[in-house]
Amino acid sequence: MDNYLIKFIEYLKLKNHSKYTVISYQNDLENFQQFLICESISVKDVDYKIIRNYLSYLYSKNYSKRTIARHISCLRSLYHYLMKEHIITKNPMKLISNPKLDQTLPKFLYTNELEDLLLIPDQTTPLGMRDAVMLELMYSTGVRVSELVSIQLKDILLYERKIKVMGKGSKERYVLYGSRLQTLFDKYLSGMRSNLLKDKNNDFLLLNHLGNPLTTAGVRTILNKIIQKGALKFHISPHVLRHTFATHMLNEGADLKSVQELLGHENLSTTQIYTHVSNERLRQVYLNAHPRAGKK
Repeated sequence: MDNYLIKFIEYLKLKNHSKYTVISYQNDLENFQQFLICESISVKDVDYKIIRNYLSYLYSKNYSKRTIARHISCLRSLYHYLMKEHIITKNPMKLISNPKLDQTLPKFLYTNELEDLLLIPDQTTPLGMRDAVMLELMYSTGVRVSELVSIQLKDILLYERKIKVMGKGSKERYVLYGSRLQTLFDKYLSGMRSNLLKDKNNDFLLLNHLGNPLTTAGVRTILNKIIQKGALKFHISPHVLRHTFATHMLNEGADLKSVQELLGHENLSTTQIYTHVSNERLRQVYLNAHPRAGKK
């Protein structure tokens, strides 16, 4: 990789960006560098025209608007860094704007779908109990999958029913949980987790079958197996459970600011998407229930 790009990646690490952001940016920059090699131009000599050509190249690959927006964000950060370090004198990203993203409402589970999901893990086995804890924890707290796999035993305040998590930008916050997760914790931590731990020595809450900390990829693999085992007709991802947490909270009367704090959103505007989900649900209820709603 170009030396300037390597230095930029190191800069991101020093600024405590999450490892997922760093990996994503590194992949995007490698793609960008390959394009520049074909154009026979260096990173520091890029101008507005080259950037436009690169974006046209991305569109030709049928990348989604969201993916292209991520590439633009990456390049904007890169050239801001190069300007800051006085490596370049003109910023080629100055006139580049993000593509207008299509508004898509987050997918969430209805209560009956959620209950079907939570009943699938076999709580008589260590792995099944771990899966039950994992599912209930994601739904009860709304944590991101990266936050989920980072939870250690010392982060769980059992008597206060709250958990300390490390969010984006290394920002700590506490999430709350209720009696159902407390019951699962009691069973899991009283012996089931020790069976998974084997002869390993680590403090992480969720473990794989080898006794090592569960990874984000591992969580997604487990969810896919749960879908197959339960022959479910709806898709589940860690973010679907996070969306379900937020949507159910608002549907039951929680205020937006409280949901924002529990989710760890920096801006309230990020949380407001869930009000659209709640409003859409109310609209569907009205259309299905009111005799003069004009159903076809």
